[in-house]
Amino acid sequence: MIRQNLFFIDIFALLMAFILGQLPRLYEFSWSLNTWWHLEGQFRIYGVALVLIGFLFAFGFVYQHYTERKPFWDELRESLKVLSLLMIVDAAFFFFNKMHFSRVAFGVQWFSLFLLLPTCRTLVKLHALKKGKWQIPVRLIGNGENAKEAWLALKSEGLMGYNLAEVVQTSHVNLEQSWITVPKLSWHEGLKPNKQMQVVVALEAEQKAELDEVVRVLSRFYPNMIIVPPTRGLPLWGMQPLHSFSHEVLLLRAQNSLLRPSARLIKRAFDVFVSLTLLLLLSPLFAYLFYKVKQTEGDAFFGHQRIGANGNPFPCYKFRTMVKNSAEVLDELLKNDAQAKAEWEAEFKLKNDPRITQIGHVLRRTSLDELPQLWNVLRGEMSLVGPRPVVQAELVKYGDDVDYYLHVKPGMTGLWQVSGRNDVDYETRVALDAWYVRNWSLWNDLVILLKTVKVVLARDGAY
Repeated sequence: MIRQNLFFIDIFALLMAFILGQLPRLYEFSWSLNTWWHLEGQFRIYGVALVLIGFLFAFGFVYQHYTERKPFWDELRESLKVLSLLMIVDAAFFFFNKMHFSRVAFGVQWFSLFLLLPTCRTLVKLHALKKGKWQIPVRLIGNGENAKEAWLALKSEGLMGYNLAEVVQTSHVNLEQSWITVPKLSWHEGLKPNKQMQVVVALEAEQKAELDEVVRVLSRFYPNMIIVPPTRGLPLWGMQPLHSFSHEVLLLRAQNSLLRPSARLIKRAFDVFVSLTLLLLLSPLFAYLFYKVKQTEGDAFFGHQRIGANGNPFPCYKFRTMVKNSAEVLDELLKNDAQAKAEWEAEFKLKNDPRITQIGHVLRRTSLDELPQLWNVLRGEMSLVGPRPVVQAELVKYGDDVDYYLHVKPGMTGLWQVSGRNDVDYETRVALDAWYVRNWSLWNDLVILLKTVKVVLARDGAY
């Protein structure tokens, strides 16, 4: 019911944006609705009707937002794509018909719509979740590693409303299953239909016979099922399915976007534009922080050698947050504190680091110590988004995934920073860096940057 109502929510957002866009014009006409209507109001109604038809076609039939549940960032990307196209169509409608319209009103309307549409959708879904009207119970078929990862992925997308209700066990998967906190069904019970549930099939690669049985039995009762093939380690972003008529084979065309010169050029242009803009806008803040850090003994900036793309070392700049004799303090600590030594050898970080100055604690908690890395980005040694820059000694911890790290420039922020930062173990950091490289897109960079703002403001995992 809520999914179908999204259409009316979109209409509401469109009408609100239209009203906000016309307020400046009504003010110009001294709130004379009659004057406004004859000069441009009736033509704006035509434009709104055109956009409304576009909504119904794009969101209803092309992307199926009104009938299917989608991850938030996928839905947002598709929504922005549709709105951008409709904005161009709306402008062309007035231009080619030589109709008079206010550019200010046009800009206000579309700016408002870009904000209102995803916001209204999100608020309605959150309200429905709170009232228990958006959840759908999930029957998860499988209890191996693939099933666990599938459920963690669905669970991370709270706005989709999936709620794990049952897990169907397979006989020969032996795995620690503390993550399963719901009733466990036998294989026979799990194949009985329950149309109130969403079926998610997440079996292991060697369970082909069981997958065939599940599809054969349950496809008679469910119009759609979610099937999760084991794809760990594959580049998923932009993967295209190819079907061969009459053959039971699904071809998946994978791509490495960062091998394309055009993709690298776009990423570099984005880095230069954003870093240069931020360096100019934040110059007063740089001056203030420079002054505060200089009040402690030592230089304001600190350049620590890190490993960049293709294994090239570079000085990674930060505001200095440690005492001048930090190396001696660290050696003394590791010599006398076994627990601190173990933490350092495992993570190359200390949660309670005695080397950090008073202003250094503030800079680290707010991530302001990393602002000088904008200079690294402008110079081309780093990127705004990428793997966490590491020292030479850390590369051994990457194992076979070290090729992914060396393939790109390290970033000021990345998946690690928006996934718990220092609270994430090293193995997970490596996996996140590898995922980023395999699945790079400019959209993913934008998502990570937006999430970084939230993480920095919340100070999640910072110390």
